[in-house]
Amino acid sequence: MRAMQLTALGHPLELRDVNVPEPGAGEVLVRIHTCGLNFGDTLIVKGTYQEKPPLPATVGMEMCGTIEALGEGVTHLHVGQRIAAYSGFGGLAEYAALPAAICVPVPDQMPPVDAAAFLIAYGTSHVALDYKAHLKPGERLLVLGASGGVGLTAVELGKLMGAEVIAVARGADKLAVAKAAGADHLLDSETCDLRTDVKALGGADVVYDPVGGELFDAAVRACNPEARLLPLGFASGIVPQIPANILLVKNLTVIGYYWGGYMRVNPSVLTDSFEVLFDWYVAGKLKPHVSHVLPLAQANEGLELLRNRKATGKVVIDIDG
Repeated sequence: MRAMQLTALGHPLELRDVNVPEPGAGEVLVRIHTCGLNFGDTLIVKGTYQEKPPLPATVGMEMCGTIEALGEGVTHLHVGQRIAAYSGFGGLAEYAALPAAICVPVPDQMPPVDAAAFLIAYGTSHVALDYKAHLKPGERLLVLGASGGVGLTAVELGKLMGAEVIAVARGADKLAVAKAAGADHLLDSETCDLRTDVKALGGADVVYDPVGGELFDAAVRACNPEARLLPLGFASGIVPQIPANILLVKNLTVIGYYWGGYMRVNPSVLTDSFEVLFDWYVAGKLKPHVSHVLPLAQANEGLELLRNRKATGKVVIDIDG
C-alpha cells in the first residue's frame, strides 16, 4: 500500500510502498478514504510534539474509512461499516490497523471529507468549552486563532452554546470565515489592541487560545473577574508565562487541557462528546469548514498550508484521489 512516512525529523514526508498491516486482537483493518491534517502533524514532523513515534512513521492523526477485517474479539463493529478515528498516527496511508475502541461509527449523512475534518477540531473545542470551561449562555467567549482548524469550531460551538463570541484572526478574509461561523465581534490580530478592544466589548469570561505568545498575554489582561482561560496550543511558537499576580487579583482560572490525553485517562469524556457532536451534525447545526482537499502525494503541501497559516478550517487529504 501507499503511505506518506516521516523518515527523518525536520524532513518532508516520503511517499513509500509498505505492507498492509494485519489487525491484531481488539483491532480492525480500515481502508482509509480521507485523512484530516492538524497543526500537531507539523510538530510531529519537526520533532517537537508531546508524542514521538519511532521512525519511519506514517503521519496523520485522524481519518475516515471503511472496515475491511476484524481482529479477534471485536464484536461491536462489522465489515463494511464506515468509521472515523483519532489514532494519533497512521492516517496518511491506504490502510491502517486501528484499535476498535477508538473507532466511531460515522452517520450515513456525513461524507468522508466532513468525517475526516470532524473529530479533533470539534472534539477539542466541545470538550474545552463544555467539560473544562463550563461555558454558559450569555457569557463572552474570546477565541484566538479563530479561523484555524480548532479555532473556527470554537466560534461555531460557542455561538451554538449561547455565548457572545469575539473572534480574533489575521486579515479580513480569515475574519470573514469566522463571521460566517457565527462570530459576533471581529478583531484583526495584526491591527487591534487586543486588551483595549476586548475590554471595550465588555471583557472576556472564557478565553480559548491555540496561539499563545503575546496574544495570550493581552487576553489575560482583558479578562473579567473569575474568567477561565484555556491555553491549548502554541501556534505562535511562544509558550506564554502566566502572571500569577493577575490570576490572584482577578480570581482567574487557567485550565490545563490536552484533548488527546483523555483517550488514555478517561475515554468516556471523548465518546460522550462525540455523541453530542454527531447529533448536532445530523440536525444540521454543525458544518465543517474545509478550505483544501488534496491527494495523498500532496500531503507535504497540505502541511505547509498549516505551517504558513494559509488554510482556514481544515485541510483534508483524499487518499482515494
